[in-house]
Amino acid sequence: MHFVRDSPVWTRMREEYQLLLIEPKPGICVVTVGELRSLAYQWAWEGTKRSQMEFALGYFEIVDVNDPRVLEYYAVMDSTLERQGQSLGKNDLWIAAATKATGARLLTTDRDFDRLSPTFLDRDWIDPNTR
Repeated sequence: MHFVRDSPVWTRMREEYQLLLIEPKPGICVVTVGELRSLAYQWAWEGTKRSQMEFALGYFEIVDVNDPRVLEYYAVMDSTLERQGQSLGKNDLWIAAATKATGARLLTTDRDFDRLSPTFLDRDWIDPNTR
């Protein structure tokens, strides 16, 4: 989303993390891909914007939630949060589980992941109001 909009958030991510240049390719959870495509439909992205989104997604390794490690981390994180009287959106749980299973660091503008860090995953919060 930030790539297509060429937002300051994307500029920071591109400069700080070199996402389109690093090897091995960074991962992206299949759930995130679904969320991005849904937003593209909601915002009526067609033509250039839709092509830019698909181009950017091509730089990432898609992490499938059917991986046994992802399924296990999902169950552990969800049950732990529920026992603590907390909850997290199910899509966010899948994204966190995929991150943990791959040993990756999550880059996010979403503070909901704070409750999982550092116990379950490493994450860098990027201020969505970056200028």
